[in-house]
Amino acid sequence: MPTRLDLLRNQLDLTWSLLEYHLDRLDPDDLLWEPGPLCWTVRPRPDGTWVPDWSDEEPDPIPVPTGAWLTWHIGWWWSTALDHARGHPPRDRADVTWPGHTAAAVHWLRDLHAAWVDVLDGLTDDTLDAPAPFPWPPGSDRTVADMAAWVTAELMKNAAELGQLRLLRAAVS
Repeated sequence: MPTRLDLLRNQLDLTWSLLEYHLDRLDPDDLLWEPGPLCWTVRPRPDGTWVPDWSDEEPDPIPVPTGAWLTWHIGWWWSTALDHARGHPPRDRADVTWPGHTAAAVHWLRDLHAAWVDVLDGLTDDTLDAPAPFPWPPGSDRTVADMAAWVTAELMKNAAELGQLRLLRAAVS
């Protein structure tokens, strides 16, 4: 009988395969393509680092994210989840920059996936019940299992968004 850990790992594997389908098919210019006038993307600073558009308050209307912004977003929340899972202080959002081009972004996401698999492989059914501070506010009763399930849910949402952008760009090009 599969354990909770088996279920979490199988769900991650399925979701990752959905993202990989699109990562394998990205053209070099796909990620920076802006599908309309109201977009959030990543922009180079004078020092060469790429930073995302951001607002601490939800904009209205909500900008459409570019693929670059989505890959930065995945990198940000997944890096933060890894920090929490490893017991490290979480990095600040402003410290997470985009790698600068499609191939580097794909490599970054694959490295994050491998690191998350290592975290999951180090868990036991008992450690799944330990408290998890991320992504919930302090005082939450959420567990490591909840965090692992959230990572997969967030990844699935972002994979669908990235895939839709890729398909849309191909359809209008």
